[in-house]
Amino acid sequence: MNRNEEITDEDLVFSIQQGDKEKFGVVMDRYEKKLLSYGRKFIADTYRIEDLVQDVFIKTYENIMSFDTTRKFSPWIYRISHNIFINDMKKKKAIPFHIFDFDTIFPHPEGEYLLSKEVTDKEIKDLIEKGLGNLSAEYKEVLILYYMEDLSYKEIADVLEIPIGTVGIRIKRAKSSLKGQIPSDILDK
Repeated sequence: MNRNEEITDEDLVFSIQQGDKEKFGVVMDRYEKKLLSYGRKFIADTYRIEDLVQDVFIKTYENIMSFDTTRKFSPWIYRISHNIFINDMKKKKAIPFHIFDFDTIFPHPEGEYLLSKEVTDKEIKDLIEKGLGNLSAEYKEVLILYYMEDLSYKEIADVLEIPIGTVGIRIKRAKSSLKGQIPSDILDK
């Protein structure tokens, strides 16, 4: 294991705040793929997403001194990403992401899924992505952050700047909306 992989995000940021600016490259390495994946949920243009992720890193670097290292870093950078992606969509009057055909972006194998207690995380994520096309933006966001980005309710609340209770309600309503499209035993995981 690489020494940089042993250091927490918060410790990396603390080092950056203490003057070790080169550690920001490690932060970028850790988050680039995650943020590109997150951006694809909002914007279809791959090149545009890559530009926006660079904007996220610039904004993060500019504001790194204000980050409280006693808190978790991932919700903070996801909040910056969320704002940049949403603002870009508003500026460009982009096609809302609820119109994208997730089956085209994330093709699924032919035939029925064999559902059991041993359904993999990938299959769960694939099934949820398939059902996202019929949800409103507020429900999509919480499902994407919870199931695909593996954030906790608290982290989602921080990213979306909403109360934790609202996160729970939105996830419950989103699950309810997806009933019939996705087997209920999958959503209960």
